Amino acid sequence: MTTYWCEHAQLPDKVHRGVRLTVVDGRFSEIATDTKPRDADVRLGGVVLPGFANAHSHAFHRMLRGRTHGDGGNFWTWREQMYAVTARLDPDTYFALARGVFTEMVASGYTVVGEFHYLHHGPGGKPYDDPNAMGSALVAAAEEAGIRLTLLDTCYLSGGLDSAGHLPLDEVQTRFSDGSVQAWAERVDALQDSAMVRIGAAAHSVRALTGEQLAEFATVVGDRPVHAHVSEQMGENLTTQLVYGASPVEHLTDAGLLGEGFTAVHATHLSDVDLDLMGRSGAGACFCPTTERDLADGIGPGCELAEREVPICLGSDQHAVIDPFEEIRGIEMHERLKSHERGRFGVAQLLEMGTSAGYRSLGWDGGRIAVGALADLVAVRIDSRRTGGVAPAQIISGATGADVTDVVVGGRRIVSSGVHPLGPVDDVVAEAIVAVRSAP
Repeated sequence: MTTYWCEHAQLPDKVHRGVRLTVVDGRFSEIATDTKPRDADVRLGGVVLPGFANAHSHAFHRMLRGRTHGDGGNFWTWREQMYAVTARLDPDTYFALARGVFTEMVASGYTVVGEFHYLHHGPGGKPYDDPNAMGSALVAAAEEAGIRLTLLDTCYLSGGLDSAGHLPLDEVQTRFSDGSVQAWAERVDALQDSAMVRIGAAAHSVRALTGEQLAEFATVVGDRPVHAHVSEQMGENLTTQLVYGASPVEHLTDAGLLGEGFTAVHATHLSDVDLDLMGRSGAGACFCPTTERDLADGIGPGCELAEREVPICLGSDQHAVIDPFEEIRGIEMHERLKSHERGRFGVAQLLEMGTSAGYRSLGWDGGRIAVGALADLVAVRIDSRRTGGVAPAQIISGATGADVTDVVVGGRRIVSSGVHPLGPVDDVVAEAIVAVRSAP
């Protein structure tokens, strides 16, 4: 048993003072408010929030930060630069990079990540001796960083979609493909859940699987959480309409994928029909505001989805920024730009998007400070130059990841007064970048 005493803590109803959290077997067993600290308590200053969920991550995209933003282009030209990074990645360099990226996440306040993993095989598509060597590298990296992981192992079978139909895989994309849905399923079945890892599933997009393959995929995923890139680009909508006579959301509905347990990543360009289908299906959406604006994707229909009671979670996707507060503020600020109105989402709604909605999307019972929930939490300074004078109940409006002082995952303090067990986080990240850049 461990007890944490919090100067302030965000409980489901509001921020309370003097909160004692008792943790047994990695979950909150008792919560008391208006208490004084005891000698045995671990004291946490500032405001304690539920752990944040990064529901959509591509760890290897971190190599592109600060290197793809100054030369114009669009999503498709950016993608070519992203593909080039894969040439330097094998299980060893992938582990090194992911270890740095996941450590950066933990230090910024993320306590669970959904890694959308499609870099499965070696050059030319040749499997490693262990067909899951790349996925195992991600698992090992998350374990060292101290973050929960849902490995969204991704089925990727076609090279794209144009008006003539699905395209063959190019040289880079052969590393992503298992050749068939059945081969993908057999490889993924060898992966196992653990206390800190869930094995989920993803269909890369309607571009990367045919309609028949999507329908087959729906029959083999079982009860895993399932994600897919959906309507990120207008071009995707157009080609899907030309080939299948349906929008991507309609196409996924026809394939039997849209439903509870499914998360549409980005969901940027949705029609009214799409929105209604999402609302009726029980599916969720994952917005990635910092990526969607960096790649000029567009602003998603956040309020329209919320009006239909579609749960929205958040991710940092390409990691041009790793900061949960920035993603949370991004969805609200984007809505303000669209509507010319403030307060489109309340603080409680925004916090849920950044925490419990992401946990649910990734198959975990957490992201809330409540009895029975996973004991994942984050302590945030209220005395920095960014947060000084900020009301504790509105801390998400002023804080950044740099204000996170302590991070607890499963009742175990991973970050203590800004210190991570792996060492200075700046150094861990720098070493990861060097490991990849120096690879032959």
